[in-house]
Amino acid sequence: MKKFLFVLFVLCLSFSTQAQHFSGRFSSSLYSFERFTDKQNSETNLRSFQTLYFNLGNKDYSLKSRLNLETNLMNSLDNDPRLRFYNLYVEARNIFDIATVKLGRQTLFNSAAGGLFDGLSFKANYSMFKFEGYFGGNVPAYQKLAIIDNFGDNYLLGGKISAYPLEKVKVAVSYINKNYKPQDYLANRLDTLNNPITLLIEQNSNQFEFVSAEASYFDDKFLTVFSKIEYDLNFATASKFEVSGRYSQIDDLGVSFYYNFREPRIRYNSIFSVFNYGSTQEIEGGLDYRLTPEIQLMTKFGNVTYEDDDAQRYTLGFNTIYGNISYRVSTGYTGELNSLSAYTAKSFMDGMITPSVGVSFTGYKLSKDEEEKSITSVLAGMNYRPMRNLSFDLQGQFFNNPIYSNDFRVLFKVNHWFNTNF
Repeated sequence: MKKFLFVLFVLCLSFSTQAQHFSGRFSSSLYSFERFTDKQNSETNLRSFQTLYFNLGNKDYSLKSRLNLETNLMNSLDNDPRLRFYNLYVEARNIFDIATVKLGRQTLFNSAAGGLFDGLSFKANYSMFKFEGYFGGNVPAYQKLAIIDNFGDNYLLGGKISAYPLEKVKVAVSYINKNYKPQDYLANRLDTLNNPITLLIEQNSNQFEFVSAEASYFDDKFLTVFSKIEYDLNFATASKFEVSGRYSQIDDLGVSFYYNFREPRIRYNSIFSVFNYGSTQEIEGGLDYRLTPEIQLMTKFGNVTYEDDDAQRYTLGFNTIYGNISYRVSTGYTGELNSLSAYTAKSFMDGMITPSVGVSFTGYKLSKDEEEKSITSVLAGMNYRPMRNLSFDLQGQFFNNPIYSNDFRVLFKVNHWFNTNF
């Protein structure tokens, strides 16, 4: 890891003499909650989170980072304090006027196997094509600033090619190979004479390997459609297919649709692959109608089909400039649920003060024959922004059901934005 940090440092020095911009945000939060150690005794915890985002650079080069320091100020937990590095990379833009390259810890957005990784990525545009590629290693547990052990068993690589053959039309193909090496562990076992012995359990690397294809059409005044299929190369089967869209040619009326076929996402060589499992199919349709410039009505119906049964959900809601209210019903294989929720927020004094409040009442049972249980949750908060680069948030959360009786939590957060040119 020292060599890796040295490379980042050298790259940073190479453009720091021309750096003209330093910006970011620092957030400090306090989160209070109660945890029961047994049925009669509990302890109050006060957890602290310090988060820093920053961007140092100029037009073509920058050093970007996002890190978080967390600890318990009361009743310390194991491994506290903990420093997490979510991002730390150098970015070079406009290379040959077509490419952007990143080196370091960065985020991969991929529906098949995304997340953080330490490595190299690039994006390039040429004519109607867009090229993306990446290679690196998985991040150690708790986002520790270190290169993961056994890089050969903990790497990922992949890429994506997108094309825009027609106006408003996009097609793309992609590939990803992501490997994991499960942690070895010691376990007690019996030998041939039934005597207990301790064995080191070593597991093979588990792997995700997918190819995907996408096609979409975008016209926000008429029709928007997106479709995608993911194929699992290890299990030689279609892992996921989805298509969604919205038709909005009629004034104030929108019609949305969604379909999803999904196989369970299981790592190759995983013990879970030996169990029987089934796919699901989900379909949903909805309408949204603007009653007035300030009020929109929304309704949806969805059905999920399992191997031997299915489940339904119904949603009715209103969205306004002051907040929203919705009612949801679920029935079938996944149990029964009735939920009414409302949320509102309003800014005053040119955005200096913004109070908010939300409430939810839910009744549920896992099967028709069970007794119905109820949940009440209340959320109330206040955002105070005395100046453009400073804000304070205070939020209280209350939760009550037969398992967690009168659960109350408090969150306090301070945000400071900074922006300096030099």
